[in-house]
Amino acid sequence: MYFTHPQFKKFTLKPFLRGFSEIELKNKLNKLFPNRYIVFTDSGRSAFQVAIKELNLENSEMIVPAYICDIFKPIFECCNIKPIYIDVDLKTFNLQSDEIEKAITPNTKSILVCHTYGYPNDMNKIKELAKKYNLKIIEDCARAFGIKYPSTSSGQAYLGNFGDCSIFSLPKFLPATSGGILVSKKPIDAKLSKPELKFKTLIKFIRLFPLLAAITEEFRIKENTIKTIKPGIPRTASKQSLRVFSWYLDNFEEQFNRRNELIRYFKQGLEKINIYIPEQTTYVSALIPNRDELLDKSRKHNIYCSRTWHNPLYSPPAGGLPNTQKAAEQIINFPLQNWFTKKDIDKIISCISEEMG
Repeated sequence: MYFTHPQFKKFTLKPFLRGFSEIELKNKLNKLFPNRYIVFTDSGRSAFQVAIKELNLENSEMIVPAYICDIFKPIFECCNIKPIYIDVDLKTFNLQSDEIEKAITPNTKSILVCHTYGYPNDMNKIKELAKKYNLKIIEDCARAFGIKYPSTSSGQAYLGNFGDCSIFSLPKFLPATSGGILVSKKPIDAKLSKPELKFKTLIKFIRLFPLLAAITEEFRIKENTIKTIKPGIPRTASKQSLRVFSWYLDNFEEQFNRRNELIRYFKQGLEKINIYIPEQTTYVSALIPNRDELLDKSRKHNIYCSRTWHNPLYSPPAGGLPNTQKAAEQIINFPLQNWFTKKDIDKIISCISEEMG
């Protein structure tokens, strides 16, 4: 069974049996995000809500990439934020930085920079624009934990060090049912509620195991519309998720390097069948015509690709934002786990090649 979302190869109790301290976890993160303040939340969504409040961005305009996660839509509405959508670059799936300045108005107060599937935006250019127009930057690093960017002043720095606030989502890069991180330039005095245990948490836990996840796939409802769920109350992260995160950080470099090696191998194999992915990513994502047909066919081989954000938040006039529309119709994310072998990747590529004809 091959899935895109992070899963366990073998479940281990090690994270839950050893000592744990949030202070120790923050100290580990301070090595990645020096001179920054860390807040743990129950999700990346909650981290975004806290960032909006702390940066005083309600009742304003925010520049955002048009190809973006649908969880942002209800938050925009709740906070009375008018999103100004920028078309994306089909080579990186990030917003076109050359178009940002044209979209700035007197009501614009911020830029939401999404490092889509781990590919870094042009942060030096975006920071220059933000400084010129006095704009706040929120980095969406949900899928970009561990990616470095060549900073002009101090060599390389991890993504998440460039915005006024940066948000991360734990389930996007490690086997966890929930959890988010808010990284901030300034101290944050957020009053967060305690974590809430829900039935869907159990379902998410089941999906951390390949065989059980395959069973749940049979009962999942295909989503064909944008989510309209009202934003919940921002909560703290559960101790269980933070324990897994702390355990993951102990061999973070090894895990990250291993994943990069697999991505490079995946990239080489895909290029042989004329499928191309961007460099320096955390996901294996590409544009595929007849994407939905391939998704269905690949399931016969127990390969569960995903089609994240297949409905754009913004429905442009005919001919508007063509790259965003194409991305939504054609992007596919291939399965990749840190514990895959090259043999696993060869099998996936072989099956994809067969079904593509």
